This record gives sequence, structure tokens and C-alpha cells, in this order.
Amino acid sequence: MWEQIAANKRKSGVLVFVTALLLLALGFFLGEMYLGRDGGYPGMALAFVIWGVMSLVAYFQGDRVFLAISGAKKVDQNDLPVLYNVVEEMTLAAGLPKIPDIYVIDDPAPNAFATGRKPETAAVAVTSGLLRVCTRDELQGVIAHEIGHVKNRDVLLMLFAGVLAGAIVLLAEVGLRGMWFGGGRSRRSSDGGGQSQGIVMIIAIVLMILAPILARMIYFAISRKREYLADASAASYTRYPEGLASALEKIARAPEKLSSANKATAPMYIINPLSRRDKMAANATSTHPPIDQRVKILRAMSGASFNDYDATFREVTGKRRGVIPASARSAAGAEGATGAASDAMAGYALRVKGSRGRPDAAGAAADQTAADPRSARQRAREVDDFFYRQNNYRQANCGCGATLKVPPGFTATRIQCPHCGAPHDLAAFAALSRS
Repeated sequence: MWEQIAANKRKSGVLVFVTALLLLALGFFLGEMYLGRDGGYPGMALAFVIWGVMSLVAYFQGDRVFLAISGAKKVDQNDLPVLYNVVEEMTLAAGLPKIPDIYVIDDPAPNAFATGRKPETAAVAVTSGLLRVCTRDELQGVIAHEIGHVKNRDVLLMLFAGVLAGAIVLLAEVGLRGMWFGGGRSRRSSDGGGQSQGIVMIIAIVLMILAPILARMIYFAISRKREYLADASAASYTRYPEGLASALEKIARAPEKLSSANKATAPMYIINPLSRRDKMAANATSTHPPIDQRVKILRAMSGASFNDYDATFREVTGKRRGVIPASARSAAGAEGATGAASDAMAGYALRVKGSRGRPDAAGAAADQTAADPRSARQRAREVDDFFYRQNNYRQANCGCGATLKVPPGFTATRIQCPHCGAPHDLAAFAALSRS
């Protein structure tokens, strides 16, 4: 996998360099247009400052900014134990040095993403909608996919893609708004602009119009191989490609739209949350591969190794070249990937008993691929209870078996159970919920 990691590092460098050139060029011509002659260099300086600040933010705080924009809430093992255990299992299977921080976004649209500039600072976030609709097997496939991005160093690449492309759009938007209000025209008139000023203005306008398009093309320049490779990693970690395939179908067919996503953050998700077309169909302008193709590859695999995925990819797509790096397709790489997963799962089983109470590796594997005993209603209730606690709702059980939840701003002194009609004193209710 070192080839893919090295390639992503090179892409990150090229991405920063190309973005810097675009910003500097745009800054130069905007300076010439608005500040007059010799205003290009101050414009470049301003663009360089914007680029530098955005780059520093992307590298050191980009993951935290992304999580904050998404409205993600951090969880621990006591909050959502099934989610925590799945992340722990996949972390061990991938051989990461640390369990990523786990976050949940309160949004009915099922989706997920990973972020963080390196495995030691990585984070995995899922929406509440994903936790509601996915069984444990499907959730495991999604988490394994995101852990694959962390393992393959994709997340740093996408952080730069999102934040730096935003800087390009920002500078272009400022220039276009300045032209709308006539600032550039009045400045050029006072300088007595001639033919050279007219050329500068044309170039600046062209750059301002093309900048958002070029920013979008940065996303297209990021190889779709990173998604295929993450799918292959998920199959290797879970040994159950059907789990991810089923989850991808559920996410793609969900009618809800992810409210917290925007053009800068959309490529980070496992499926593009902004696409209005049929997400199952091929889309030449999408930042993600077509879902139907990803699902078909996963379901046609004869095994769960990188070699199996690469062979199936070539068979399904009809392409002569695969998507898995040679280092992963070699005998040592394939054995190391699947062996690491087996060793990790065996180690996990020895430390934590599975849901069936079997502490051996075979029992852990059976637990891993068994049907989720929780119903959709139970999964939804677990998620709802987590957000009730996050929002400081008071909770207590009524004698009829109902769980009463009172919002923190509720001012009445007594409440009535909506199921059995039994009255409850709020003072006693508060004491019960604290206990």
C-alpha cells in the first residue's frame, strides 16, 4: 500500500502548488484591475496571505473545522456501544495505531466520512440516519471503508481539496462582486486606462469566471481509485463484501438530503450527498464512482483479498488495468492484508467477548457476519436516546414501561404520561432521572 500512500502525498503537493498558482494569478490580475498600474504585486501578496492561512487551517485544523461545520457530536463507548465496537474492530483489522475519534451527525440522510491529517489524529463520523437504517454488518462495511481512507492517507488529500478550493472560489467571488458595484471601473477610469488595462480586465474577468470551474475540476483531478481502493480495503478488513454493498445501496436510495453538506465537503462522504441524479447510475462528472458498479464489483468477488477485488474490477469494468497498487497485489501484500485482519480480529476476540460470548477467533468472525439482532426501531431508539442526552433532556421510566423525556426548557411542575395517563411530579422526575 506504500505506492498509494506515496501517490496521495504527491497529489497533495501538486494540489497545493496548482491552487497557489491559481490564487496568485487571480490576485495579480485583480490587483491590476482594482488598484491600477503596479497593483498586481500587492494583489499577489494578498492572495498569498489567503492561500497561506487557508493551507495552515487545512493542515492543522481542517478536520476540526469540517466536523464543526457538519454539526458532529463526539461519542464514546457508553453512548453508542455497537458503533464504538465496530470502529474498534476495524481499527484493529487495519492495523492503525489508534482508534479514530467517533462522531455522529444528527441528520436523517444516511452517510459517513473520515477526516484527519494522519492516523493518530483521524476521526470517523456517521449520520444518525446511517445508524437507523444499517444493520451491524452494513455499518461495519461503511466503517471499514472509512478506515481504509485513513489507512491509505486519503483524508489529508481531501482536506486540501475542500479547503483550498474554497479559497479559490472566495477570491473569485470578491472580484465579481467588486465589478458588480463598479469599483474596478471607477479605479481604471481615474488611472486613464488604455489598451493594456482593457487586456488586464478581460483576463481578470476570465479568471473570475473560470475559478469556480477550476475549483470543481480539482475534485475531478482526484482519482476515483481512492474510492475503489477503500472498497477493497473494507472487503479485506470485514471478510464480508456484501455488508458494504448493501449499505451503499441503502445510502444511494435514501430520499433524504444531507443538510450539513456543501460543495467543499461533499467529496469527503462515502457517497456524494449533493447529487440530484440517480446515484446508482454512472455520472461522468461525479467525484465518486458509480454506485451500481461499486456494488456489482463487491458482490462478484470470489474472495475478500486485494487480488480478488482487482481481478473482479477488471472483469466487471472490462478494463485491462486494475485499481489496486502492485504492492498490495503481490503475494506478500495480499497475505499481509488478510493476515493482519485475521490476527486483529483474533486479538479482539480474546480481549472482548462477542455478542454470542465466544472468546475465540472463529466466534469473533461468526459474530462479525451474523445478522444484527436489533430491529430498526431499536436502532432508532438508541440514536434518539443519545441525542436526547446530548441536548440535556431529562429521562425517567413510567410504571407502564414508557420512557418519559422532558426538554430542559420545560417549565410546568407536573406532566402526564402520554401512554397510561399517570401524572408525574417534575421534582421527583428530575431526581429519578439523575439516579
